[in-house]
Amino acid sequence: MQAVTVSEPGGPDCLHITTVPVPRPRAGEVLVRVMAAGINRPDIMQRQGLYPPPPGASPLLGLEVAGEVVAVGEGVPPDAFPAPGARVCALVNGGGYAQYCTVPAGQCLPWPAGFDALHAAALPETFFTVWSNLFMAAGLKPGESVLVHGGTSGIGTTAIQLVHALGGTVYATAGTDEKCTLCTTLGARAAINYRTEDFPTRIKELTDGEGVNVILDMIGGAYMEGNLKSLAIAGRLVIIALQGGAKADGVSLARIMTRRLVVTGSTLRPRDAAYKAEIARDLEARVWPLLARRAIRPLIHATFPLARVAEAHKLMENGTHMGKIMLDLQHPAQTDDRTIGTQAGATERH
Repeated sequence: MQAVTVSEPGGPDCLHITTVPVPRPRAGEVLVRVMAAGINRPDIMQRQGLYPPPPGASPLLGLEVAGEVVAVGEGVPPDAFPAPGARVCALVNGGGYAQYCTVPAGQCLPWPAGFDALHAAALPETFFTVWSNLFMAAGLKPGESVLVHGGTSGIGTTAIQLVHALGGTVYATAGTDEKCTLCTTLGARAAINYRTEDFPTRIKELTDGEGVNVILDMIGGAYMEGNLKSLAIAGRLVIIALQGGAKADGVSLARIMTRRLVVTGSTLRPRDAAYKAEIARDLEARVWPLLARRAIRPLIHATFPLARVAEAHKLMENGTHMGKIMLDLQHPAQTDDRTIGTQAGATERH
């Protein structure tokens, strides 16, 4: 099969298309013929040599796919979902940038009604992450308020829509006025341009001085003090990435104590298959009906054929995208030059 390999840790130009063996499903796994795959920031870190795959995972890049099950491993019932022939989207432990990929059966979900491969593949990484952190770890309830940093990222666009659809009030930060407008289009009550406004001050104004109940943060150290200032009493801060650094100097720990704040964090990839399967079943019960009736929808910024994966990584790194960046494995690189529309009506051609 054709797969993306990394010649040596470094920039996007170290990505190459290579012929490698088709993997065989182990016990509890299925083999998926990949039709589309998502680009995610952990892929960038792994390419740079900063985020090694967990033990036993494929060394190839790629954390989410959509495609057709073509074989099952020992212990997977051949007459139950996901059976051979089923079209699935899946959170994978690695190996998604390839024509075939193995995945634990419990991490597979059916394509929502009416979805194509690209939109199905745009679901797993962001929806698993948002659901497990906001609704499972932070225990978000209807009527509570959330601040989402990076509101136009794949994680951000998913979080805004889910919180809004499930009865919460959501605020977001973004780096341009255009991105802020997209956040409000998706359901944010207000969006804050962090380049021109101080987000803790603005959050206090928007919430009449109370702060928000939950913050979903992918920035880390640079935002730590501002996040603590933005939380309501008994608020919860959930850290899912460290784009702004892993250390937070000058943070007032007294604020955590006096306002009874909870600070937590997680990385999903190293968690075991049973936990990821639990998330998948929650999503199928609570979120997949919303997708089927178009109450929420993944936002796709641009798509690339597999052979142009380096261009996709460059787009991810420059930070101008709004929504997901996808790889299309169904069309030859020589002819694929399609326009992919977004939920907000914007398009980009690659």
